[in-house]
Amino acid sequence: MFLSKLESLTNALKLINDNQKLMGIEEIPIGETHKRVLAEDVMAYHDSPPFDKSAMDGFALKGENTFGASQSAPKEFKIIDAIGAGDFSSKTVGENEAIVIATGAPVPDGADAVIMKEYTTTDGDDLTIYSQVTPGENVSPKSEDIKKGEKILSKNTFIRYQEMGLIASAGYDTVKVFKKPRVLVIITGNELVEPTKEEIDKAKIINSNQFTIKAMIEDSGAIAEIIHAGDTFEEVRSAVLDASKDYDVIMTTGGTAISKGDVVLDVVADVGEILFHGVAIRPGKPAGAGIVNGKMIFTLSGQPVAAMSQFDMFARKYLFELQGRPFDFKVVKRVSQLKIPSQLGRTDFIRAVSDDECAKHVLNRGSGIIRSMVEANSYIIIDENDEGYQKDDLVDVVLFDSLLW
Repeated sequence: MFLSKLESLTNALKLINDNQKLMGIEEIPIGETHKRVLAEDVMAYHDSPPFDKSAMDGFALKGENTFGASQSAPKEFKIIDAIGAGDFSSKTVGENEAIVIATGAPVPDGADAVIMKEYTTTDGDDLTIYSQVTPGENVSPKSEDIKKGEKILSKNTFIRYQEMGLIASAGYDTVKVFKKPRVLVIITGNELVEPTKEEIDKAKIINSNQFTIKAMIEDSGAIAEIIHAGDTFEEVRSAVLDASKDYDVIMTTGGTAISKGDVVLDVVADVGEILFHGVAIRPGKPAGAGIVNGKMIFTLSGQPVAAMSQFDMFARKYLFELQGRPFDFKVVKRVSQLKIPSQLGRTDFIRAVSDDECAKHVLNRGSGIIRSMVEANSYIIIDENDEGYQKDDLVDVVLFDSLLW
C-alpha cells in the first residue's frame, strides 16, 4: 500500500485515542499487586491504628500529672502494670500512676500520654520522671491513618509499595486490578539473523528490535511475546490474524516503508482497517496503526531508533491507558546548548542529553544509530509549527525516565 499524505502527529494520536480500550479485571493477592492499577475503589474495613497506641517505648500516664517535672524537680509515680506489643492492660491508670508500655501497644484506660523511658529512672515499682509531657504526646490516636468505612484509594490508582501497605492495613488480602495486556510482536524481515559472534553473511543484519521492543513493552506494564515472519504477504497475514485472536495488542517491525511493497500495511488493509500510515515526524515517518478483529496493531519501522521512537510516540500511551493508567508526556523546559534546525509541518523527537538546566542534542541522529539512544537520556520535542531552535533557546524536553511504568 502506498500513502502519499502524511498524517500530523496530533491527528495520529487522536485516531489511536478514539480507539482506546480498557482491559478486563482480575482479583489477585495483595502481595502480587506491585505496579498494577486498581480496578476498584478501596474502602477501609478497619481503623488504623485500631486503638490509641504508644508511639515509643516508655510509660503510659496522665500527661497533666507530669506538669512541672524537670531534672531539678523530678516527680514520683507508681508502676502498676506492664504492656508488651500485642498485649493490653485491663487496669486503669490513676493519679500519679504509670504502666510500662512498648511501642505499638494500646494506651491503657486513664492514660493520655507516654513519656520516653530515657527521661525516667526506676527502682522496682517506683518511677521517677525528669521531664513533662502534654496530653496526647507520643500517642498515635485511633484511626489516625485510616478510618473504617472511608475510601482510602480510588480506582485507577497505580499501586506502589506504599499503596500495598495501605491496602493491607485496610484489611484486604486480595484486590481487583486491571489485567496486564498480552502483546505479540511480529518481527518481519528475511534479512534478519540472531545475535552471533561469527561473521554475518552479506545482506544480513542482526535482529536487535526483538529485544528493545520487548523490553519497552514490559516497561509499559504489559506482557510481550516475540515471533518472526518472512516478508511474504501470506506469512504476515497468517501471523496477524492468529495474533488478533489470542492477544490484546499486535506490533510489527519492518515492512512499513511508505512505498510499494509495504507488506505489513497491505495485510492490515486486507484483514482490518488502517487508522493511519505515514506521520509527519522524525524519526519514524513510516509509522502506522490499524484495527484487526477489534485489536490495535502498531506497525513500527525496522530501523531500531525509529522503532523505539515510534513506540514512545504511539504505543506506550495506548498500553498504559489499556491498563487504566493515564499517560502524557511530562514536558520540562531546558536551555538548548546548540542550534537545532527543523522544518514546518513536521514534529521532531531529537535524542538529547539533558541535565537540570540544559539540553544538548546528540549529533549523530540516523534512524539506525542505536548508540545515539544509548548516549541520550531524553527527547527534545520540536513542534510542527516551529522551524527549530537557536542556541540558548528554551526547548521542550521529555526525560526517558519519565516514560517508564
